[in-house]
Amino acid sequence: MMAWEVYLGGLATTLALGLTGWLASLRLRNVNLVDSLWSLFFLAATLSYLALTPEPGPRAALVLALTALWAVRLAAHLTVRNWGKPEDRRYQAIRARNSPGFAWKSLYIVFGLQAVLAWLISLPLFVAVTASAPLNALDLVGAGLMLAGLTFETVADAQLGRFKRDPANRGRVMDRGLWRYSRHPNYFGEACVWWGFGLIAVAGGAWWALVSPLLMTFLLLKVSGVALLERDISERRPAYRDYMARTSAFIPRPPRRAGTGTTREVAP
Repeated sequence: MMAWEVYLGGLATTLALGLTGWLASLRLRNVNLVDSLWSLFFLAATLSYLALTPEPGPRAALVLALTALWAVRLAAHLTVRNWGKPEDRRYQAIRARNSPGFAWKSLYIVFGLQAVLAWLISLPLFVAVTASAPLNALDLVGAGLMLAGLTFETVADAQLGRFKRDPANRGRVMDRGLWRYSRHPNYFGEACVWWGFGLIAVAGGAWWALVSPLLMTFLLLKVSGVALLERDISERRPAYRDYMARTSAFIPRPPRRAGTGTTREVAP
C-alpha cells in the first residue's frame, strides 16, 4: 500500500469515529461528547496507520505507546469533567447560530470538522509509524519533551479540578500551583506534547511534519484555546483582569508583580 493511501486510511478512521460520536450525541442531545473523542481521534488514526503499514518503522511502538498514554488520559479527564453536565456554552452558542437543524449540521460543523482536523494534525504520528530511519538521539529528545508536556498538563488539570471541588473556592480564580505562572498551563503542556511528536517525526526524516505542532499551537493560542476562553471573561468577571495583568497567558514565568497567593474571582 502506498504511503498516501495509509495516510488517507487514517482520515477514513477518524471520520468513522466522528460519525459514531455524532450518532451518540443525537441520543444524548448534547455534543460535549466530541471533547472526549478529540484525543481518541489521534489514537484511532495511529492504530490505522499501524494496521495499514506492511512493515512499520522502528519508532512505531514508541509513538503508539506515547499516543495511547496521552489520548486515554485526556479522554478520561474530559469525560469525567463533562459527565452529567449541560452542553458547554461554546457548543450552546454554535447550536444557537445554526438552529434549526443543528442536530444534522453538527455532523459536519462539530464532529466532522474535528475528525478532519485531528487527521491533519496526526501527520507526525503517520511519519513515526511509517518512517524507516533508525532511532536516534532526537527521538529521545522528542519523547522526553512529549512526556514533560503530558506531565505538565496532567498536573495542571489535577490542580484545577481539586480547586473547583472545594466549595470555598466557588467564584474565585485559580492562581495557585502551575496556574500562578501561566493562565493556561494545561494548554502549554499540550503544545509541548505536539512539539515532542514533531521532533520524533523530524528524527524520522520529515521536517515538514512540524506543520502539525505549528497548527496545534496556533489553535491553542488563537482559535479554540486561550483566545476563545478569554474573549469576554474579563467583562463577565472583572477581577480576572488583575489575574491577566500579572500572569503570563501561555508560557510559564514568574508573576509580573508579587501577589498575595490568595484566590480571587472565577476559576478559569
